[in-house]
Amino acid sequence: MEALEPENLRHKWLEEVRAGVDMHRPKESDNREAPVQYWAHTHKDRSRWQSMQEHASEVARLASTKAAYFGESEKARLAGLLHDIGKYGDLFQRRLEGKESGLDHWSAGAHIALTEYRALEVALVIQGHHIGLQSGAVQSLRELLDLVALNQKHPLDLRLSETNTELLKQRLIADLGSLPPSSQPVSKKVSAAEMLDTRMLFSALVDADFLDTERTMNQGRPQFVPRPRPPELQAARALELLEARLEELSADQNIPPKTRKLRRDLADACAQAAHHSALAFTLTAPTGSGKTLAMLRFALRRAVHDPRVRRIVVVLPFLTILDQTVDIYRGLFAELGEHYILEHHSLTGLRGTEKADDAVAQSEKEKRLLSENWDAPIIITTSVQLLESLHAGRPSACRKLHHLAGSIVLFDEVQTLPTRLAVPTLKTLARLASEKYHCTVLFSTATQPAFDLLNDVIRKGEPETSSWQPSEIVTGQQELFGRAKRVNTTWNTQAAQTWPELVAQLTRHPQALCIVNLKRQAHTLTKEAQKQGLEGIYHLSTALCPQHRRDLLAQIVEDLKANRPCRVFATQCVEAGVDLDFPAVYRALAPLDAIAQARGRCNRHDAQTKPGSLTVFIPEEEKYPTKAYEQAASLTKSLLVEHGSLDLDDPETYRRFYSGLYSIANTTHPELESFITSQNYQEFARRYRLIETNAVNVVVPYNDDARTLMQEARDLGISGNWMRRVRGYTVPHFLDKTGTPPYLEPLFLRYQWGQRTEVPDWFLCADESLYHRLLGFTPEEGGAQGALVL
Repeated sequence: MEALEPENLRHKWLEEVRAGVDMHRPKESDNREAPVQYWAHTHKDRSRWQSMQEHASEVARLASTKAAYFGESEKARLAGLLHDIGKYGDLFQRRLEGKESGLDHWSAGAHIALTEYRALEVALVIQGHHIGLQSGAVQSLRELLDLVALNQKHPLDLRLSETNTELLKQRLIADLGSLPPSSQPVSKKVSAAEMLDTRMLFSALVDADFLDTERTMNQGRPQFVPRPRPPELQAARALELLEARLEELSADQNIPPKTRKLRRDLADACAQAAHHSALAFTLTAPTGSGKTLAMLRFALRRAVHDPRVRRIVVVLPFLTILDQTVDIYRGLFAELGEHYILEHHSLTGLRGTEKADDAVAQSEKEKRLLSENWDAPIIITTSVQLLESLHAGRPSACRKLHHLAGSIVLFDEVQTLPTRLAVPTLKTLARLASEKYHCTVLFSTATQPAFDLLNDVIRKGEPETSSWQPSEIVTGQQELFGRAKRVNTTWNTQAAQTWPELVAQLTRHPQALCIVNLKRQAHTLTKEAQKQGLEGIYHLSTALCPQHRRDLLAQIVEDLKANRPCRVFATQCVEAGVDLDFPAVYRALAPLDAIAQARGRCNRHDAQTKPGSLTVFIPEEEKYPTKAYEQAASLTKSLLVEHGSLDLDDPETYRRFYSGLYSIANTTHPELESFITSQNYQEFARRYRLIETNAVNVVVPYNDDARTLMQEARDLGISGNWMRRVRGYTVPHFLDKTGTPPYLEPLFLRYQWGQRTEVPDWFLCADESLYHRLLGFTPEEGGAQGALVL
């Protein structure tokens, strides 16, 4: 499909369509007598109905204010004025009285923005403020023009609230006095940068619309929780609190002197880099060197010296890391207000709030409101939440994006970004880290991907200012990694090892972590360890629900500190960022970055009397979770053959690995590139997924709270709120094409009018014996009777 650039709006086809619009437009004599007042929203109390005059002017004001930071206040104001212009139609006014339904009140405003203002992005955001961003391709815009001009069949089987756009304009002008004058569009290229610009404008409009509508609809409601006013960033005071904590850690005699010096040097390097004029950075530092607080020091020092910085966004790949980071930040900044730290992810404070006391319930509702548009000084979120929102098209997902302007975005464990999404993601982030949005982006990890090698591909088709050449914060990385060496690595990759042989080796280690690539491998090892009589056995994988994993991790940390026997058999879920510290770690052959992350769980705090030991082995079942994972593991094996061994304390080792990986792996995602070319927001959002999975959600009976939620679903059906509350007790499960197995109990939407609508991707574990305390959800093993359990 041909892409439509804004300058093409002056092409002959548009003029022809506009001529057709004039031909089919009713004459002024056709206009019906207008009512004195036009309404935007109803209310239980008729005296609180909101007028179109108030709604259009308030949304225009709010949107303009929100978009001013990135220089788009005029477009945002225009979008706010036109977004609901279809509500001036008589049919829509009848709908408010309950006499009509199935109306489209947005296409008319998009049509005016497109034909009279030549503002493609304004047209798209108006068109999408209810149905999501659609497409800027020629054919899609032709259909929009024809829909309004010729009243053709609506793609959603709706009716236009009014086809006479001139009449709608007259009514709006009568209310508001005037509309902005039309202007010539600025020539822009079809690019990922342009798509982000449209999403940011979209974000300003939909947030303004949501806020004004929320204010109106909630007036007078007895259970109404007003939207709280979050505290300011207060960067200077926050920095004082952080510096005081860093001083405490520097004097902590329980931390080895070498580690304290290493962490102080890294924090100082981050403090110095805060004054650098660059907007994109990398922080490459070894595990255990204090990156979490060092990154925060970078951000707060930068915020103190730059008044344009509005908030800090911390982005983490896994919930296990996020929990730890939230605890650290809340402990640091407790005095700065309850809503100073906002965590936003699928499990955010939503379990059991209905049973909480009034004060806790009130607080949770306030946090939920703030999470809708990220209106807080420090946001802690997941890679999935941030990156998929940056490439989304839904109003609810995009609503928060405008608040990223003026932010410092700290990505931790950035090596987890899928290679297949590297180029489209970096195209977007390069635009975000530009003067337009004044957003600083930092990539932190011990195994820094060599994304700068992709810069030529990233720049292709993008504005001249778009590139990915970040500044590295740490100079002399080789020396830093050498100082942090605390683990000896053995590459036992000449021959495959059987599971009994591997467990026999672990009998020599009272405390050890063994990481394999598949859940079934972790299950097999766990049961083999039981057979051989090992003490302190734990199993960690996604067969356990998130709350179960959190509880086990807390118990494992206690066992390690108390020097109790502790043997953990796990999948990759324990690698990046999880604060575990074992004297011995065994890792099945994997991509080099995964092996390095496993190594980070060994002698993590350098508190052992001798170096920790990492053993890399080839298991008897050399299988991998995905083709891409297998490809990267094969590259690790090739590098081993070539070099004999690999120095995991040398950053150049990882650069060689990533350079080889980018030469054999797909980093561009051709399908997403095609959606950039066609400016297809809807399809781009559908295909941009950090986690590609066809798994369904299975709620398991982990504890009494889980069982209560399961019974609630049986009795009442499920709702969006129920889904959020139950996330901590959910495991992913893959179904084959033979249908729903008997061990899964189907679920239905919360019952309305006696209807039972089945939900295709949510189930309950039908048999409690299929979820046990050691292995989690293992229906393939027949439950407790088919597996050894403690």
